[in-house]
Amino acid sequence: MRCKSCEATYDISYDLREKFVELGTYIVDHMGSMHHRAPERWKRPALARCERCGLAGSARPVVAARKKRINWLFLLLGEFLGFLTLEQLRYFCRHAGVHRTGAKDRLLYLTYLGICRQLDPHGPFGSTNNN
Repeated sequence: MRCKSCEATYDISYDLREKFVELGTYIVDHMGSMHHRAPERWKRPALARCERCGLAGSARPVVAARKKRINWLFLLLGEFLGFLTLEQLRYFCRHAGVHRTGAKDRLLYLTYLGICRQLDPHGPFGSTNNN
């Protein structure tokens, strides 16, 4: 994470099982109302509180410059995928075998479901192909 205010860079970590269950529950509860589009909370992720200076809403994830090096799992668990560019989302979709044309909110939705499906292939995340 990097703070916009104090410029500090620091690491955070997540409990995979806990965060995935939390995210999976949200997806299952809201999938019917998403209409194959990312909800606001995914499109505009909240900036975190800086662990160094304590300023709320100032820290955001540091995304690798090379698409090949992006930590997709970290961004999923923190619900930070909305910070990615359309080009980065298309990169994921291309390599995950997901149809990659459309608006950013649709690609963001497909990216969330695609990563969730990779983590739990038999889970409730449905097929990410073309729909």
